[in-house]
Amino acid sequence: MKPITVNVSESTYREFKEQARRQDRKTAELIREAMEFYREKKIREMESRSLRELQSESVGRILTPLESDNDILGEMIHL
Repeated sequence: MKPITVNVSESTYREFKEQARRQDRKTAELIREAMEFYREKKIREMESRSLRELQSESVGRILTPLESDNDILGEMIHL
């Protein structure tokens, strides 16, 4: 295993430490498990998905409606 140093808030560490105590496990073991869970659910899942599968996100209201002759790609490139 690769030893690492991670800075977390006191409250987060306290919760992991308390949960580890309740489960009679080491805190580091729970943190490793949480990292593995994140890797499986977030990193690997995102690597296997295409852009078509992603959900759209709202970024606010439309500032200026696009006209049919607008070339938005050209505008982005020439900013």
